[in-house]
Amino acid sequence: MRIHNVSPSASFSDPGREYRASEPGVPLRCCLRRSLPDEPVWLFRYSPTSGKGPYEEVGPIFTHVECPDTPSLDRLPDELLDESRILRSYNAAGQINDGSVVSPGSFGQAVEGLFTDPSIESLQVRSLSHGCFLFAVTRA
Repeated sequence: MRIHNVSPSASFSDPGREYRASEPGVPLRCCLRRSLPDEPVWLFRYSPTSGKGPYEEVGPIFTHVECPDTPSLDRLPDELLDESRILRSYNAAGQINDGSVVSPGSFGQAVEGLFTDPSIESLQVRSLSHGCFLFAVTRA
């Protein structure tokens, strides 16, 4: 399993990005944790690479303006999995295979279960309330 986050430099290419001087508690896609009070962040549009064609989506995500942390990309980021999430699986062609709601504490088992299907190439973890992309998981 490999976790894929978002580089904060991706925000600089989005003319619709918004600067936020303080947005505490938002899920940061650059370092895979929640923001602290008074950490400046960007809010911008992002399209994960998993979905292609009609399954390609664009949605809002947050990153630091300058990310101070490097996340561990070989384990699930527990801080962003402290509530129910949507887990979507995609094949190599970028077509959605399945989707489900996963409760806190059962993400590892759900990820392992989906990867038992050899046609699954990647998974997207999204927020339940707004469907925002959090991070992707691919086979190791």
